[in-house]
Amino acid sequence: MFALSNGDVPSASFTPQPDRILPVAIEGEMRTSYVTYAMSVIISRALPDARDGLKPSQRRILVAMNDLNLGPNSGRVKCAKICGDTSGNYHPHGDGSIYPTLVRLAQNWNMRETLIDKQGNFGSLAGLPPAAMRYTEARLSAVASEMLDDLKRDTVDYVLTYDQRNREPVVLPSRFPNLLVNGSSGIAVGMATSIPPHNLAEVSQAVIRLLEDPETSIDELMEVLPGPDFPTGGIICGRYGIRQGYLTGRSTLTLRAKTRFLTEKNTDIIEVTEIPYLETRDRIREKLEQLVRDDKIKGISRIVDLTDRTTPAWQVCLHIVLKRDADKEVILNQLFQYSPLQSTFSVILLALSGNRPKTMNIKELIGEFIRHRITVIRRKTEFQLAEARKRKHTIEGLLIAQLNIDEVIQTIRSSGSRAEAKERLQAILVPSAMVARALGDAGFMEFQSEQGVRETYSLSANQTEAIVSMQLGSLANLEQEKLRGEHQKLIEDIFGYLHLLSDEAHIRAVIREEMQKLGDKYGNARRTEISEDELSDVDKEDLIPEEMMVVTLSQRGYIKRLPIHTYQAQNRGGRGIMGAKADDEDAIQDLFISSTHDWLLFFTDKGRVFWQKVYDLPLQSRTSKGRALVNLLSLQEGEQVATCVNTRTFEENRYLVMATRAGIVKKTSLDAYKRPTKGGIIAINLKDGDALIEARILSAQEDILLSTANGMAIRFSQADARAMGRNTSGVRGIKLRKDDEVIGMVVADPAMTLLTMCEKGYGKRTPFGFIESVPVVEDVIPGEDGVVADEEIAEALPEETDAEEATGEEGEESSSSSRSYRRQRRGGMGVRDIRVIPRNGKVVKILAVQEGDHVLIVTAGGKIQRVRAAEISEIGRNTQGVRVIKLTEGDRVASMARIPADLCQETIEEKLDIEPKAQVEDISADQANPSETSTPGDEQTTDSSE
Repeated sequence: MFALSNGDVPSASFTPQPDRILPVAIEGEMRTSYVTYAMSVIISRALPDARDGLKPSQRRILVAMNDLNLGPNSGRVKCAKICGDTSGNYHPHGDGSIYPTLVRLAQNWNMRETLIDKQGNFGSLAGLPPAAMRYTEARLSAVASEMLDDLKRDTVDYVLTYDQRNREPVVLPSRFPNLLVNGSSGIAVGMATSIPPHNLAEVSQAVIRLLEDPETSIDELMEVLPGPDFPTGGIICGRYGIRQGYLTGRSTLTLRAKTRFLTEKNTDIIEVTEIPYLETRDRIREKLEQLVRDDKIKGISRIVDLTDRTTPAWQVCLHIVLKRDADKEVILNQLFQYSPLQSTFSVILLALSGNRPKTMNIKELIGEFIRHRITVIRRKTEFQLAEARKRKHTIEGLLIAQLNIDEVIQTIRSSGSRAEAKERLQAILVPSAMVARALGDAGFMEFQSEQGVRETYSLSANQTEAIVSMQLGSLANLEQEKLRGEHQKLIEDIFGYLHLLSDEAHIRAVIREEMQKLGDKYGNARRTEISEDELSDVDKEDLIPEEMMVVTLSQRGYIKRLPIHTYQAQNRGGRGIMGAKADDEDAIQDLFISSTHDWLLFFTDKGRVFWQKVYDLPLQSRTSKGRALVNLLSLQEGEQVATCVNTRTFEENRYLVMATRAGIVKKTSLDAYKRPTKGGIIAINLKDGDALIEARILSAQEDILLSTANGMAIRFSQADARAMGRNTSGVRGIKLRKDDEVIGMVVADPAMTLLTMCEKGYGKRTPFGFIESVPVVEDVIPGEDGVVADEEIAEALPEETDAEEATGEEGEESSSSSRSYRRQRRGGMGVRDIRVIPRNGKVVKILAVQEGDHVLIVTAGGKIQRVRAAEISEIGRNTQGVRVIKLTEGDRVASMARIPADLCQETIEEKLDIEPKAQVEDISADQANPSETSTPGDEQTTDSSE
């Protein structure tokens, strides 16, 4: 294949010359030409710019109308003139594409906020075409003028037009967030964009929130920007598609028409008032009539179009009259299934970023707009600063000349020409005292900061040009006062411009004010409703990345999740950081560490269990309150979540062990909980006054340790409690003293230590110790069907206690037993774990931890501290512990959770801001009674006198 180097077409008499012929492979030439064509379509035609949300054709129409001064307060002109100017000056592709584009910008059923103020027939929602451009008139709308404001102040770059005669902007300053408000659609080569329109007031608030906190998550943005707001209203079915579109940039929304049931003369009518976006009224009516004729939907008598001039342009009024024996609910569902009353909208957040197509999430789209506005405002301010300095310089020359007017006039009169007069004026030396009198103290100081401190000054060429052009009328006193006032105003303006440019935060404040004004001025009510009904089953895990989350739960039942890296490690004894805005009426109850793909099994205090995926929990900020659990779980009145267990699978060889406040334990195969139901199932039968407090997943050979509020603990083999069914009660795990209750249960792993935390911020770690076996006696009294009945539990087991607990007398344990927890038979009173004294308060939580773990501690006041487990002293059982978290007055520890070591390795030294090692506080100073204190430091003395 040969090609001519100059691109000419050879004629019959043309003889190719060897030096003008280049050999080109047809594959390479086709590839190069097609790529060039593809990029031209992508950049110059089909895709919008992420900054102003306009395609080149749309932008050129607005610029041409701005050139014609067709602002919102001017008269409208023929669209033919607008299209002609656009084609002749900017757009080389003919008016065949210009006029349809102009028409769409004026249709309020296609644009959420129209950019063209129309007059004449511009089509209708019925699907009727617009009149020819010679019959219609238009001008810019108010929001379009916001996009073009400051265009002449060097705010954007310009390029030459197609004929090299004019210059056109590559983007508009666009104070109005057009891309998100009006959306965009287009098909390019190998890619497409489909950005839904949104409500201006909501978009403004989303921009403001991202301006105030650049780390705002997409879920937090959705609090103020819940979803698209289509011009034709309708209903979006479900929030999952919205969230996926905002997170990934791609999704599908299900849209439904807005309908209601009417009854006229004992006849049911389905009234359609709003239709899905991009559908037309006539097409829907024709499709419905076709379905009736084909007998695909039975029970419809007739379809009546009652749309008239009183109906808003973006709404319809279709009456679907039903037959007397028809079920209106069934008919409506069939209409949604077979007709355009239900449709889908593809969300593809694809736009040009840096002149390259890019699929972005909603936060990135808003970020592109914010960065554009920062650039525009900075360039505008720099332009205004330069203009102000230029004008100030001229006025300074005029003020100096007026003060020395006699010499100035004499110089001009004695000069032979204008040029000579300017040269002689520049040669005049003006004393600094005269300049000070002319400009005033503030003006002279600014003058010296620019010109330097000298005895005399001279006029510049610009100043002398202004002087020789000065009219005699400007010598009047009133004109002199005007010049002095203008000079003072220019100095103030310059200081304001410099202040604005000194910090990006000042520019962000300007953008925030702009967005607030736009929302207040042009914002209107949302048209599109968002229902909670998800119409399609999707595998959410395929679209959600796996990461570790901290799940917090308040006493009043508010839950939220946030990434685990939100909390950085601190040293023991610190005050922590604010984890949630809590008050006295809603303290933090518990928190858990789970993967986004894990199942969370919520066990309630009434013995029921519910299932929920972690990624379905609300992802919110560190200080947010969370979402009420009653919106997620079908809880009964007065029922509260007591504990939570996370698991990925439900194996048959693992067991779920539950413990109650009264000391009852129950073991059930985990496989019995693998079928989740929306209403929950019974996990354990509880006696009156008892409540479920803890649940753990164990393997076959692990020990259980129960702990009580008064500092007692018992360790026994889980084999002592045989597996039972779900709808059973369990057996006694520990015998409680009066006014005591079980507060926690952990797996007694000999390789780990038991972390005990008291409500006043004191705690300790004690090794579990290796198993000192005791005979396992089958002392369970089986009830009917092998299940222990509730009334048989209380007297079923003999008591077993430590010596010091059984006698209540003082004594000493061996050093080995005081440093660990030996295995006992279940049902005993256990051994002393920690001394519960007024300084410590009651025990609130226990955890099994190892050296490399981190621990999250949460207080009732909402503060959360993350500490390294290794920094909490490892001491004996019957001790008082050390301060782990410093509490404010009236606050108390509510709960704590373990972060496994394998999730902490990367953050210990590299990613976390580790504070200098804290010194252990002398806690004796905090106690009024020295007898109730322990020796300062990590090591505590063993005291079994209790």
